[in-house]
Amino acid sequence: MSSLQFNAVLLVISNELTREQLEKMKYLCEDIGKRDKEKIDTGLKLFDALTQRTKLGPDNTKFLCYLLTHANRKDLSDKLNGYESQSMAGFTENQPDETETAKLDIATNVIVDNLAPWNTWRKLGRKLGVKEVKLESISKRHPTDLEETVRELLKEWRKSQGAQAQAAQLIKALRACQCNLTADKVEEDLAARGL
Repeated sequence: MSSLQFNAVLLVISNELTREQLEKMKYLCEDIGKRDKEKIDTGLKLFDALTQRTKLGPDNTKFLCYLLTHANRKDLSDKLNGYESQSMAGFTENQPDETETAKLDIATNVIVDNLAPWNTWRKLGRKLGVKEVKLESISKRHPTDLEETVRELLKEWRKSQGAQAQAAQLIKALRACQCNLTADKVEEDLAARGL
C-alpha cells in the first residue's frame, strides 16, 4: 500500500470513529503514556502516535486491526485489510516466475540464518539499492530482532525489484559485502535442490 493510499484510509477510519471507540482504542495502547493519551482526541492523532512507536505503517497494520476489532469496529478493520490486500494483489502480480521465486525464498532463508549474527544487513541493503530512508524505517520497525530486520530488508528489496528480482543479484550483493560464506551457502542450497 502506498503511503498516500494508506493515509487516505487512515483519514476515512478516523472520521468514522466515535469518541467512545477512540477511548477504547487508546486504553489498549500500553506503549502510549497517560499524558500523551490525554492529548489524543482524534483517530489521526492516535495513528500518528502508533506510527511514531513503530506500531503502525503501510505494511504494518495488525495492531490497528486489533484495536478496531476491540472497539467493535470490525467494519473498519475489514476496510483496512481490504486496502492492504488490494495493495498486495498488485505486488503479487509483478513477481518473478515460480522457479525464481523458489530460488529467492531459499536464498532469503539462508541469508536470514547466516547474515543476522553479523549485523551487515545495512551494507547489504545499500548494495541491493535499497534507499537509506527505507533502511532507517526497517531498523525502527525491528530494533532488537536482527533476523526480522534482515527478512524485512529482503522483502522490501523483492518488492522494489518486482519481476526482475533474482537470487543471482543477492549472491552478487553478498560477495560485494564480503559475505562470501553466506553467498556460498546460498549457492550450495540452490544446487542441492537442483535450482
